[in-house]
Amino acid sequence: MSPIDQAFARTKNQKRAAFIPYLTAGDPNLECTEELLGALVDAGADLIELGVPFSDPIADGPVNQRAATRALAGGATLSGILDLVSRNRDRLGIPIVLFTYFNPLFVCGLGRFAEQASSSGVDGVLCVDLPPHEAAEEYTQALRDRGVDTIFLLAPTSDRYRVREVAAASTGFVYYVSRTGVTGATGELPKELVREAKKLRRRLEQPLAVGFGISTPEQAGAVSKVADGVVVGSALVRTVEEMGDDPELVKRLEGQARQLAEALGR
Repeated sequence: MSPIDQAFARTKNQKRAAFIPYLTAGDPNLECTEELLGALVDAGADLIELGVPFSDPIADGPVNQRAATRALAGGATLSGILDLVSRNRDRLGIPIVLFTYFNPLFVCGLGRFAEQASSSGVDGVLCVDLPPHEAAEEYTQALRDRGVDTIFLLAPTSDRYRVREVAAASTGFVYYVSRTGVTGATGELPKELVREAKKLRRRLEQPLAVGFGISTPEQAGAVSKVADGVVVGSALVRTVEEMGDDPELVKRLEGQARQLAEALGR
């Protein structure tokens, strides 16, 4: 079992959904990101999604777009982020998933990236703009050969063929986008989310994590009833944006994350 498999097996045994917070690496800077990762672990994170900033983040809403812009302006790079993971992997003690776009991986070279990700301690990669059928020839095999899980997306618009394709290509878990559109906190969850998540869980062997638009403990708790994992991103990234280099940022983010984790029975 991979570290991600083990994390989901543990939360399943505890009869709760996994808490998966997201942060953009390098926002407000890589040194602060190290502190924030520790705060998320202390708050009860079961896995962490770490976003690789990219200049054209088409799957992200305004909050995460601005975070990527700040991180890039501050000098964050893919190699710097992998170094950060390497320095902190043992200290954190939970799986790390890179949330990335394909361009940085292509520029790095897929074989080289897979080797560096594995040696740095990255446990899984979610490449949001790479469809499974285009990933099969090189990307998926390169990562799997080095023990890194490959995670793909499903959306409310995914037909049964795409569900089958994603199920075959994904290891670790499958990420279900709760709504059409981009990342970002919302006032209420889609009415069809419960029905669609239940349907997908019956068709998947892997755990199903749900993200996009989940921002409050109440929303996280509701989604946890029908998902194996709950991803919260923009709400946490907004806190980083609002507080910047405020000395109280780490404490504030930990408190916010702890409320979300507790809503999942942590």
